[in-house]
Amino acid sequence: MSVKRKKIILAIALIFAVNILIIALAQSADAALYKRGSTGATVTEIQTRLKSWGYYDYTVDGIYGSRTEKAVKFFQRQNGLAVDGQAGDKTLAAMGIFAGQSSTQSDGDVYLLARLISAEARGEPYVGQVAVGAVVMNRIDHPSFPNSLSGVIYQSGAFSCLDDGQFDQPITDSAYRAAREALSGYDPTGGAIYYFNPATATSKWIWSRPLLLVIGSHRFCA
Repeated sequence: MSVKRKKIILAIALIFAVNILIIALAQSADAALYKRGSTGATVTEIQTRLKSWGYYDYTVDGIYGSRTEKAVKFFQRQNGLAVDGQAGDKTLAAMGIFAGQSSTQSDGDVYLLARLISAEARGEPYVGQVAVGAVVMNRIDHPSFPNSLSGVIYQSGAFSCLDDGQFDQPITDSAYRAAREALSGYDPTGGAIYYFNPATATSKWIWSRPLLLVIGSHRFCA
């Protein structure tokens, strides 16, 4: 075989390999996009979470149909996301779902908890930010609260930041660090499941909770 022919064969093989790589990357990019016609476990999880939060009132069947699409649009509209009815990376993260990763400290968990910490404790001492994250983690393990991160955060009336627009503000870098620490198990509160700012609290009931400690502007309670 001539040198020229070897070069041609090598060039063809290289082009073929590049095309395969491009296809693989495209498939990987699409793997975290769920839309009408999608099926599977992640779609079931999307429907389950949307139903628990009141966005979806139909059967959880793992099939991404028009009703699921409508519910996703409703969720996106309420959470400051692009409203397209498709569950891509940002929408999944806002739901606390990170497709293909089962770690308790997935990117989706970090993102969602950081959003909450940033909204609730922006301007607080760093340890106070971790403490807010720890309260969320403590609630997951407590029988009186939902047993998932997204369930605790989106529980109706649990956090005022979901109603006053703070939840949709840019996330601070310190909130990401605090979220990772809280997810790793660091709890500076010693088991608190409530916290409040005495300067802004309107609930008389919250004052009845046993005080554990004060960090910055927040009182952390059992």
